[in-house]
Amino acid sequence: MSEKLQYVVLGAGRQGTAAAYDMARWGGAEKVKLADYDIQAAHQAADRVNKLMGKTVAEPLEVDVRNLDAIAKILSGTHACLSAVPYYFNYEITRLAIEAGVHYCDLGGNTDIARKQHQFNDEAKAKGVSIIPNCGQVPGMGTSLSVYAIELLDEAVDVLMWDGGLPQNPKPPFNYLLTFHVAGLTNEYAEPGIFLRNWKVTEVAPMTEMETVDFPPPIGQLEAFVAGGGTDTMPWTYEGKIRTLQNLTLRYPGHYQQLKAFYDLGLWGLEPIKIGGVEVIPRDVFHVLFEPKVVVPDDKDLVIVRVKAYGKKDGKDAEALVEMIDYYDEETKFTAMERGTGWSAAIVAEMMARGQTPRGAGGVEKMVPASPFVDELNRRGLKVKEDVVFK
Repeated sequence: MSEKLQYVVLGAGRQGTAAAYDMARWGGAEKVKLADYDIQAAHQAADRVNKLMGKTVAEPLEVDVRNLDAIAKILSGTHACLSAVPYYFNYEITRLAIEAGVHYCDLGGNTDIARKQHQFNDEAKAKGVSIIPNCGQVPGMGTSLSVYAIELLDEAVDVLMWDGGLPQNPKPPFNYLLTFHVAGLTNEYAEPGIFLRNWKVTEVAPMTEMETVDFPPPIGQLEAFVAGGGTDTMPWTYEGKIRTLQNLTLRYPGHYQQLKAFYDLGLWGLEPIKIGGVEVIPRDVFHVLFEPKVVVPDDKDLVIVRVKAYGKKDGKDAEALVEMIDYYDEETKFTAMERGTGWSAAIVAEMMARGQTPRGAGGVEKMVPASPFVDELNRRGLKVKEDVVFK
């Protein structure tokens, strides 16, 4: 029987479409308002969701997220809103959601903005709503899997996470498949990681600390290195409680050295430079040149999130392993990245709408109960492997 919940998804791109489908299939949705500035994109996304569901659930709407009055109107009468638009719009949308008394989560993309959103805690509590930024794959799913690994132990001391989205069949020269906006990729590659080192919040330079990690066939050995954004607000939440907390990005062998050369050359800079009397931004030049090399239509992907927590269990030294490896879905044609990102965020929206999250504003690590979240991943076929080994 339908729970008759009403959702809003802002942004009808890849992740927004995947999230809307999740709400329709598993989220008890009576209606999902799927809004985008491009009405054609909204119609295509809604049609896809409705076709997969065999009934009309998604409603396409045209809206410019800069039009705050229009957003407020769309939010009216709904239970939860998921923002899949660029991160710099999310602060104002958060404020509107609180005013409307609507639960809110987003795909995020910027830890500083997320921390500002957390400052709405008192207002959100007063309105009886949950505000949870940065709910995609990593941060988001990876955050919850890290908390879950911590909870498998009685005491966690060191928590290490590795994650990546990869092509199933890597193609030279870069052996990489871009499944989201190229600006998001360079933002991660160019920004420092915020980790816990020796119990303290520590900034670690990007494109450093390369190591190799082994995975079961057919994946094999991968490279891992520091990139920004993956830990979200966890370092501040666990400062003084956990000695080590870090996240490394996974890629096929050789990718790290290739991309580090571009970083060292300054091709990810944001300050304009003059070439032949014309001002250009180095990062824009990189985007134009790099994106066509790593966008392969109809190529199939996989995603990996692995967490290891080291500490104590039953008085003994122990290691908790939590791992999720997922592949392109042949049935729905959603990529692994869309499932891992859009579906993860949708789970949070659905948990909020069902009253499973505390009221107020905060990070995923505080606001999303880890064990029920893992149950929801498993229900969708995003199988989470877990194990505790005594040392």
